Amino acid sequence: MKPSWEEILKDRLQLYGHRNWLVIADSAYPAQSRAAIETIIADEEQTTVLERTSVILGGCKHIKPNIYTDEELAFVDEEDAPGVSSYRERLGSLLTGSEIRVLPHEEIIAKLDRAGELFRVLVIKTNMRIPYTSVFFELDCGYWNAQGEKRLRAAMKSGGSSPESSKKPALIASP
Repeated sequence: MKPSWEEILKDRLQLYGHRNWLVIADSAYPAQSRAAIETIIADEEQTTVLERTSVILGGCKHIKPNIYTDEELAFVDEEDAPGVSSYRERLGSLLTGSEIRVLPHEEIIAKLDRAGELFRVLVIKTNMRIPYTSVFFELDCGYWNAQGEKRLRAAMKSGGSSPESSKKPALIASP
């Protein structure tokens, strides 16, 4: 029996870490040619897939997502794409409490393409038929943050040590 999109997602997220990407895409999203970009089908409503994906990601302690949406979505008119207004409302309620980065579609695709040069990407295509509705998750480390990384790099650059390192024996002897 073929695994469901949710089973595939759970399997991939066990392997994925920071710098991997996940995309919940509309039905016209193209199959990309880069070998690191895997595309699977979830023949379901996009908001349902987003909701289930958020729950699955919430259970992953090793990663946390940085979320991107297309800037163009705010400008799509209901007359041109019936249902877009209710989709925007539903998307807003689904992503409440998350920091959303809004960029032009081509900028997000460029970031995704660059990531795909070195890291794996999973695209889950839904049956959504409204333009600019794909949601992009750039995975980050779930137990480390930018402030910790900044302090680490500053300590390394200064040649100093952290207050904690002076209390513990060195793990690697100096030459």
